[in-house]
Order: sequence, then structure tokens, then C-alpha cells
Amino acid sequence: MERPKVFIGVAWPYANSAIHLGHVAGSLLPPDIFSRYHRLRGHRVLMVSGSDQHGTPVTVRADKEGTSPLEVADRYHEINKKAIEDLGIEFSLFTKTHTENHVQVVHDIFLRLLEKGYLEQKETMQYYCPTCGKFLPDRYVEGRCVKCGNENSRSDQCDRCGTTFEVGEIADPVCITCRSHPEMRETEHYFFKLSDFEAPLLSYVKGNEHWRSNVQLFTQNWLESGLNDRPITRDMSWGIPVPLPGSEGKVIYVWFEAVIGYLSASKEWAKMTGEPEAWKEFWTDPEVKGYYFLGKDNIPFHTIIWPSILMGYGGLNLPYDVPANEFLTFKGEKLSKSKGPSIDIPSILKLFEADLIRYYLATNMPESKDTDFSWEDFETKINNELVATLGNYFHRVLSFTYKNFHEVPPLGDDLEAEGGLVDEAIAQAIVEVDSYISTCQFKKGIKAVMDLAQFGNRFFDSVAPWSLLKTDKAKCGGVLHLNLKIVQALAVLGHPYLPFSTQRLWGLLANDGAIGDGSWDHLTKGLNVGRPLPEPKPLYRKVEIQREESLFSGFEALDLRVGLIESVSDHPNADKLMVLKVNIGRPIQLVAGLKAFYSKEELTGKKVVVITNLQPAKLRGVESQGMVLAAEAGDKVKVLTPSGPAEPGDRVNSGLSSGSKVLSFSEFQAFVLRTGTVLNDHEVDLGKKVKADTSSLVKARQAAFFLPKEGADVALPLYTEKKVSIGVDGELDNGAKVR
Repeated sequence: MERPKVFIGVAWPYANSAIHLGHVAGSLLPPDIFSRYHRLRGHRVLMVSGSDQHGTPVTVRADKEGTSPLEVADRYHEINKKAIEDLGIEFSLFTKTHTENHVQVVHDIFLRLLEKGYLEQKETMQYYCPTCGKFLPDRYVEGRCVKCGNENSRSDQCDRCGTTFEVGEIADPVCITCRSHPEMRETEHYFFKLSDFEAPLLSYVKGNEHWRSNVQLFTQNWLESGLNDRPITRDMSWGIPVPLPGSEGKVIYVWFEAVIGYLSASKEWAKMTGEPEAWKEFWTDPEVKGYYFLGKDNIPFHTIIWPSILMGYGGLNLPYDVPANEFLTFKGEKLSKSKGPSIDIPSILKLFEADLIRYYLATNMPESKDTDFSWEDFETKINNELVATLGNYFHRVLSFTYKNFHEVPPLGDDLEAEGGLVDEAIAQAIVEVDSYISTCQFKKGIKAVMDLAQFGNRFFDSVAPWSLLKTDKAKCGGVLHLNLKIVQALAVLGHPYLPFSTQRLWGLLANDGAIGDGSWDHLTKGLNVGRPLPEPKPLYRKVEIQREESLFSGFEALDLRVGLIESVSDHPNADKLMVLKVNIGRPIQLVAGLKAFYSKEELTGKKVVVITNLQPAKLRGVESQGMVLAAEAGDKVKVLTPSGPAEPGDRVNSGLSSGSKVLSFSEFQAFVLRTGTVLNDHEVDLGKKVKADTSSLVKARQAAFFLPKEGADVALPLYTEKKVSIGVDGELDNGAKVR
């Protein structure tokens, strides 16, 4: 009998930064749980994804770094591929879009759609920046969302409310490179005739009542508002070139190209296996269901765009289910590589084992609504659930059995009642885990696993093997056999969630090989009675979080802002002082001792960092309503300044909230701020190497950092709300004090 087949497509992360917890909770962990479950059942699984290397976030990053998009894309492809593997997420193939194979498949689909009349060339208006002298891709334009008012919306889609925009629909657009206002200019592009698919899409969507309600609603709203033809080419040099003469300087739009990666990756996988036509088994067999895992901001591309492309091309399976997750937030804000907070996977894996991260995200998965990540909740769930319930049960059963029997004891006789309770509990867990994971209800699935573990703890206490050991050792061995049976069921049922620790548990049960294809059968198989047990060790240990937010919480007392120095004059009563008129979103006056280090001309027009909640003071008769921050090393003094685009009044808060309490100068002096050289995304030189996460920032080579105390080995970078780090206006020795 042929094994059932399942296709799993996973949203392609941009190769512009390290993946973070939001990616894992939203689109990486769910498909891995799903894939491992199906392989346990003996099903054939093809699970593919890769790095989206042509997205404009890659070129934005390259522009900021002064390097090539290819260098950025390949660097982060390797970083993210390793992070994914270290988390235990197993793909049939995790590839990338900048490959000859992908180019060929995209060209094939482009030309087929053109031949069938689904592509049309026409004039269109696009954003053009006169200052930069080029047409602007979507990610190079930001503005205000006309629906929810988000001031930092992308020009193609608002991350806050999910609204998508055609060119020109965003309010108050600005070029992210030069901050000037782009104009609309005419250019010629190919359009995908999405409107041709409105009727078949409505029928397709209505036929998918098993979709999650958020996916159904989002998609139906899109369809009911009417489908517009969309441009699928743009004026750029980085990307897949349009395969037609006269189209030089134009590439295929990433929103059209990236989803084709599911098909191109399947073909690449088939070639790698030595069976080039093997992909067809998953794409042309109508019995094979295709599941696509992604975050909610990707829904229309997988329920409308990709199905339309497949309908137009013909002969390939449409998505069966699109179990899109909502967002994982941190302090209520969406985790993001480029905006907002980011907890990247390479960093967190240095602190915690992969299964701890997987367990927490599985129990806190944003399946139907946004969920918030907090270190306190992480610590509580790991210590009180994973360690105290699951790990404790494993260890008390295995250690007691090992100590007193050294092998898997037989069941014996006279335990029918106890055996019936155990069989019933395991059978119920099997039904629940099977039902929940197969329908992509992963939070309920892990709860069913934990319910069995809680039953196991209660059962172990009720049979009291420590008492039976003294009166009836054979019966003691029998009740331990039943407990080992529960442990083995937990190893199999928990494997999709906790692959590393359940594999170690498998060995502690005196089993051979690995949990994997077909291991579901072990749920109804017996134990290896009489086989020697290895000495057990605890699978999980309690965690204690060193909370950076508590280390740096004192800095929330500061209200730091970007200020634009609009004019400079000499102090009337002091030779070494200057009087500055500064715009911090409102005009203020500052008195600064910078005359020995800067001329009036050098300071005028410069953007600086100002502490705005310092107690006003009169310095030689002139009031100062704050203070410009400057770094001092020896006889050099340099002001702090944003390293990228920043506007007067932008907060400089390092992800912390800003204080409103008025501070005295002595209170400000108690804070430890230093400058140093950024070595990489996770280390800086402040006179010594110190840990600091700068991975998501527009970085200055030499930047400013908070330290919780002198000599600390961890630092927090100063950066604006636009993720622009605060640099030094010149070169100073590392470790320079900020005053």
C-alpha cells in the first residue's frame, strides 16, 4: 500500500538579518511539528522553503552597509540556515531564491502566463526620487497608513493593520534613503491579470471551510473589495531579470517570484534525490494535500496570489490549507528585524537548549490571536511545566527503576485495574494528539501531551512503588513497567515538539535507533523487557533569566531625543560656553561647553542627542533646558549623533520606555554610558569585549551604549525608534565616557 503524501510549504524569510522568535512562532515551528507528526505516522513528507534573497529588505540592508545585495543575502542565508538546523527544524530542502534553478522555474511560469494571456504590458505610475535619481521599490518608500494612521507604514503594506496598497495610495510618502518626498513618474511594466481569477478564487475560497477563521475572513474581505491587476516587474538591478528582449533594467517583482519558490524548491529537491520527476508526486496528484505555513501578513499572497498563479499555469495542486498564525509580540509590539524589538535565534540558542525554546513557543503560539513573549513567562513555563511536570516525571520513573531494577521490569500479574487506567490514558492522549496536530491545533496538541504527563505523576504517586519495593518487589516492577509505558508514549507523542530531549529519552528507555518514520507504531508496542537501562540523567533543568530589562531598567528614567541644532551663539558671560537653539520637535535652549572643540559653523545644522528631562539650570546667567550628550576621551570631545535617518524629536530609547520625571544633574551622572567599536551583530569593544545586540540596527562603526554598571559584560546600544544607532561624531578611544 502506498504511503500517504503531504506537501508542506514554509514562508521564505528575508535574508537581511538573523531570524527571530517571531519567525519561529509564526511560520517555522508549526510546520516542523506538523512534518514530524506525519513522518511518525509513516507518511511521505516534502517540506521546503529557503531564503528570500531578492526582497528589497536585502538591498536596503546592503545600502546601509555599503556592500552588495549578494553578499548580504548569502551571509544571512547561512546564518539562518544554521539557526534553523540548530532549532531542530528539518526541511527536505532549505534553499534560496538566487539560484539558476529558481530563475528557470520563474521564467517558465512568467512565459507560460504571458502565452496564455494572463500578463499584460502597460504604462503605470511609480514612485521616483529626484534626489536619488531612481525609481523606488516598495520598501524604499514609507508613509502614513490611510486606514489605521500608522506613521511608519510601508508603501505596499501596513504591518499594523495588514492593509495592502497600490502605488500612490500611502499618505505623506518619503524616500527612506534621503527622506525627501518622491514624485510619481510613468514607467512601463508587466501586469498580472489578477481580475481574471476573481470568480474561480471565490469558488475556491468558499470550498475551504476548514481554513482558520482569520484566514477565511482576511481572504474574503480581499475578494469582496475587488481584485486589481498588479504589476509583476519593477525597475531594479537586483532580482530575476525579465526574460524578454527590451526589458533590460527590469526584474520580476519579489511578491510574484518568491511564492514560486515552493515549486522551484520542490524541483531542486527532486534533482538532488536523483529522481528529477519526483516533485510531480506532490504537485500533480490530487490526493496530496498542500499546507502552507506563514504569518498573517502573508495571507493574501498564499490564498489569492499563489492560487491565481497556479490556476493560470495549470495542472498543479492548489493549497489545501493555509494555517497562518498571528504575531508574537514583545511588550505588545510586533517582533521585527527592521522595526520594533527583535530576539534573534542565534543569540537565544547561546543561552537555552532548543527544546526549551520550542516548548515555550508551542505553548504560547499565536494561532488565533497575537500573543506576547515575556522572559518572566518563559521562566515560569519552563520551570513549572516542562521541568516540574514532564521532566520530573521522566526522572523519578527512570531513576527509581534504574536504582532498584537496572533493567526494564516485566508487567507481571494482578495489575489489570492499573493497566486499564494506563491504557485508557494513553489511548486518550493518542486520539487527542492525533486529532489536534493533524488539524494544525498545535497548542492543544502540546496540552494533551502535558495532560498525559500529569496523569503519569498522579499514577506514580498512587501506586507508591517505594512502599511496594519493601513488600512485593515483583508488583513494584509491574507498576514501574506501567509507568515506563507512559514515559515511552510521551517520548513518541512529544517528539514533534521536543525532538532532542525525546530522542535522549528514547535511549534511556533502552530502545535502539531514533524516533522517526513510522515510530507511531511504538505507541501500541511493548517495552524491551529485561534489557539493561542506562543510568538516567535529568533531561531538563530550571532556568534563571538574567533580565536585561531589569539590568537596564534605570535608564527608563531618561528622556533622550534627537535634536537639530538650528543656531549657535557665544555665551554673553562665559568664554568657554555656547548657547544653542535646538529643535527637539519643539524649540529649546541649551548651554554647552563645546567651544574648545567645535566652531559655531560645525555645530549649526548638526543632529545631536539631548537629554530633555534634566532639571533646567542657569549657567552664568543663561538658562539651559537640557544637555547635549558628548563623549570624552583624553583631550577629545565629540557629540553623539544618529548614524542614519532621524528627525528632530525622535526618541532615543534602546527599546526602553522614556521617563518624565525631572532629573538632577547628579542623578544623571550616576548612569554609565560609554562609546566603542561595533565588532559584529553581537559584540562591541568598549575597552574590552562586551555582549550587545546590534543585529537589527542601522549601525555606526563607533557607537554609544548603556552599561548596567562599570565593568559589566553586557551593554545596551542607544538607538532611535527607527532602529538607527547613536554614533560618535568622529573617532575616540573605545570606552570613552559620555557626559
